[in-house]
Amino acid sequence: MAIAPDGSEVRILRGLERGGLATFLLPPKAVSRAIAHHTVDEVWYFLSGHGRMWPQRDDYDDVVEVALGFSITMPLGTKYQIRCGRHEPLVVISETIPACSGPHEAHFVESPRTPTVGSKASLDQGL
Repeated sequence: MAIAPDGSEVRILRGLERGGLATFLLPPKAVSRAIAHHTVDEVWYFLSGHGRMWPQRDDYDDVVEVALGFSITMPLGTKYQIRCGRHEPLVVISETIPACSGPHEAHFVESPRTPTVGSKASLDQGL
């Protein structure tokens, strides 16, 4: 397990040149850093927990409720930030297309909420 650029815990499951699969966990009451990706699309499916997500792209800017069974596509360049609910971790499984090339694949963006996890240092140092 490692820390993703947004500050969530990440566990890489499997990957190929054209795609990768990982799980992410955000602890209760945590707010991730807002990020976007340089070269990958993502497909997310929430496995547990409850929270809110801010996905923003050219044609969409809203806050959505997320919980077990919710899925969302994140086309290249989508900005996003997640806030976990109070009682249990928010867990998501994510597919990246193509495979994520590492921590420098993500970049920080302006966010609607102050993050409580992650740091610029984690992205700069590849942690």
